[in-house]
Amino acid sequence: MTDLPLNDGRSIPAIGFGTYKVPAEDSARLSREAIDAGYRLIDTAAFYANEAGVGEATADRDIFVTTKLWRDAMGYDGALRAFDASAAKLPRIDLFLIHWPMPSEDRYVDTWKALVRLREEGRVASIGVSNFSPDHLDRIVEATGVVPALNQIELHPHFQQRAARAAHDRLGIVTQSWSPLGQGSLLSDPTIGAIAQEVGATPAQVILAWHLQAGLGVIPKASSRTRIEENLAAQSVTLTADQIAKIDAMDRADGRLGPDPDTL
Repeated sequence: MTDLPLNDGRSIPAIGFGTYKVPAEDSARLSREAIDAGYRLIDTAAFYANEAGVGEATADRDIFVTTKLWRDAMGYDGALRAFDASAAKLPRIDLFLIHWPMPSEDRYVDTWKALVRLREEGRVASIGVSNFSPDHLDRIVEATGVVPALNQIELHPHFQQRAARAAHDRLGIVTQSWSPLGQGSLLSDPTIGAIAQEVGATPAQVILAWHLQAGLGVIPKASSRTRIEENLAAQSVTLTADQIAKIDAMDRADGRLGPDPDTL
């Protein structure tokens, strides 16, 4: 399994198991199934309300665990409390993220300062952000001198985030895609379907392979063992330059499916 190097000297698996909208009562079972299938990264968040299940599944396993503080925990003290609350449910936290910048509240710089403190104290090894725009990134770096290890953003063939990816490359930040399959809307796309036939893979595997060959991290969610294994097998799918170019051409100005971070 491929790892992506982080700017703090550590690394993160390129593909992980995402747990957004995984019910709390299913999170331990599905996380275990993902680990048994070969995943080495589980992604959760306070907002998902399933950290305890992820913690149960990863308690005795050498698994990279990411979690995130929610919008109601913005600010220096709030972020420290949020970390403590997550740490009480998770035996280990390898990467701690700010889930949304919430620029309307203007507290993401102080929130980032709290994460820097957590890393300096050795309470968490890596820190990063989610849904931060290049302007948000530049501001926290200017304020602290500390560059996030990773930015987790909405990214899929219909919303390719080229400006954000260029900013990440400039700063040495790993780009990790959430909703990498476009919330399932891309699985029936004819371009994706044609490529899937050409390479003998499923549409989901083609899309995930496109992410991975671009050097992006991905955290697809799955609710069955079959789909869990199918997503992981995308690592063995190789797309040609022509096939990648066809998917690159699917980018759309109106492709965003989730909230716009700048308006929250």
